[in-house]
Amino acid sequence: MRYLWWVAKGQWQTMLGGIAFGIIWMVAQAVMPAIIGKAIDEGVEAKDLDRLWFWSAVLLGVGGIQAAAGILRHRFAVSNWLIGAYRTVQVVSRHVVHLGGTVPNRISTGEVVSIGSSDLAHVGNSLEIMGRGIGALVSYVVVAVILLTSSVTLGLIVLIGVPLLLLLLGPLLKPLQRRNLAQREMMGELNTLASDIVGGLRVLRGIGGEEVFHRRYQAESQRVRAAGVQVARLQSALDALQIFLPGVFIVVVVWLGARFAVEGSISTGELVAFYGYSAFLMIPLRTSTEVANKLIRGLVAGRRICRVLSVEPDVQDVSVPRHASTAAELVDTVSGLRIQPGRMTAVVSEAPEESAGLADRLGRFAEGTVELDGVPLADLQRHWVRRAILVSDANATLFSGRLRDELDIRGTTNDIAIMSAIETASADDVLETLGDGLDTEVEERGRAFSGGQRQRLVLVRALAAEPEILVLVEPTSAVDAHTEARIADRLHAHRAGRTTVVTTASPLLLDRADEVALLEGGRVVAVGSHRSLLDDPRYRRIVARGEDE
Repeated sequence: MRYLWWVAKGQWQTMLGGIAFGIIWMVAQAVMPAIIGKAIDEGVEAKDLDRLWFWSAVLLGVGGIQAAAGILRHRFAVSNWLIGAYRTVQVVSRHVVHLGGTVPNRISTGEVVSIGSSDLAHVGNSLEIMGRGIGALVSYVVVAVILLTSSVTLGLIVLIGVPLLLLLLGPLLKPLQRRNLAQREMMGELNTLASDIVGGLRVLRGIGGEEVFHRRYQAESQRVRAAGVQVARLQSALDALQIFLPGVFIVVVVWLGARFAVEGSISTGELVAFYGYSAFLMIPLRTSTEVANKLIRGLVAGRRICRVLSVEPDVQDVSVPRHASTAAELVDTVSGLRIQPGRMTAVVSEAPEESAGLADRLGRFAEGTVELDGVPLADLQRHWVRRAILVSDANATLFSGRLRDELDIRGTTNDIAIMSAIETASADDVLETLGDGLDTEVEERGRAFSGGQRQRLVLVRALAAEPEILVLVEPTSAVDAHTEARIADRLHAHRAGRTTVVTTASPLLLDRADEVALLEGGRVVAVGSHRSLLDDPRYRRIVARGEDE
C-alpha cells in the first residue's frame, strides 16, 4: 500500500484531475433522475410548457457537462495508468541497474519479467480506478441526500443498504487476494523456468534433454493453470454477486417507491426519479467492487515490486569515500596477486570458479580485500570503481537495438574507436555480414549471431569503453584457433600503457602477456612469463590440456 501511495503522490496532479472529473461525471449522472422528475411534476403534470422547456434545457446542460467530464475523466484515467505503470518500469529498471552483479544472485529472471508483463498493469489499474471510485462514493452520497429530502425511508435504505451490500462481498476479497498472490508466485517461477530453457536450448538439444525439460515445463504450466482456475472461481462468484445483489437492492427500492406513490407520499415525478436512482445505483455499486478487485491485484503487485526494491547491493558505498590513482598497483590480498600498472597480466587456474571469483573481487562485485594504490576498493566510491575497472564476463550478453549503441556503452565513443576495437577483436567479418553495418538492429540477446561472433562483439564493447583497468574473463573461449591468434597479437598493442588482466588457459593469449600468474587453491603459486612457467608441471598440465609434451 505504501508503494501505491508513493506512486500516486508522484503524479498527484493527474490523480486529482482524474478524481475531480470522475466526481463531476458521476454526480452529473446522479442528478439526472431528479431533473427528469422535476420536469414531469412541474411541466407534464402541471401542463406548464415553460417549466418543461426550462427543465429540458437544464437536462441538456447537465448532459453536456457529463459528456465533457466523461471525456476528460477518461483522458486522466489513461494518463494515470500510463504514468503509474511506466514509473514502475523506471523504478525497477533503475534499481536493477543499481544492484548490478547482485541481480543474478538474488533475483530470478522470471521475477523481473513478471513485473514487466503483469505487475505494472495491475499498478496502473489500481491508480486508474481511483477517479471513478471516489466519483462513485460522492455520487452515492448525493443520491442518498436527494432521497432523504424526498423520503426518509428510501434515503435510509440507500444509506444503509449500499454499505451492507459491500460487506456481503467482503468475505470473498481476502481469499481472492491470497489466491492471486499464490498464482503470481507460480507465474514468476514459470517465467524463470521458461527463460532458463530458452537460454540453454542449444545445450539441451546437444545432450538430448529437450524432451525432459519440455515435460517439466508442461507440468509447471498446468500448476499455474490450476491456480488460475482457483482465482477465476472466486472472481466469477464476485462478478455474479456484483450483478445479483445490486439487482435485488434495486427491486426493493423500486417496489417501495411504487408503494409510496400509490399511497400519495411521493409524486409521479419523484417515482420516476426513484426508478432512475435505482438504475443509477448499479454504477457506483459495481464501481465499488471493481475498486476492491483492482486494488487487491495492485496490492499483490506492489508487494512483489517492494520485494525486488528491498534487495540491497552486495557491495555498499562508505560514507566518506577515499581516492586512488588507476596508474598504480592493483593487489588482491585473497590470492596474493599483484597487478602492475600499464601491463597485461594473465591468470591461469585449473578451477574456472577461482579465476571468475578473482575477476569479481577485482571489479568489486564480491567480498574480498582488493587494494588499488594502497587503498581498499571498499573505501572507494562504487560509481568511480565501475568506470575505472571494467570486468567483461564470458557470459556477458548483447541487448537489442542498434549495433553502434550496443558497442558504445557510455555514449561517448566515436566510430573510429569502435572500428579499432572491432579490428582488435577480429570482428571485421561479423560487420561485413551485416547489411547496415553499425546501424544494424541487433536482436534480443544477439541470437542472430553465433557464439563466437557474440563473444567477439562483447570483447569489442569492452575495448571500445577504453577503461583504465580492463578485466577479461575467458575472452576467446568460443572462437577458433586462427581467430584467437589474431586477437592475441592485437590485444596487447591495443591496450598498451593501460592495465589489463586476462583470465585464460589459452597458450596464444598467455604467450602475449607481460606476466602470467598461476592460481592453485585460490592462491598465486607461481609468477613469470608463459615460456618460463612451462617448466612447471602444474602450469603445463593446464595450458597443454593434460599433455606434457
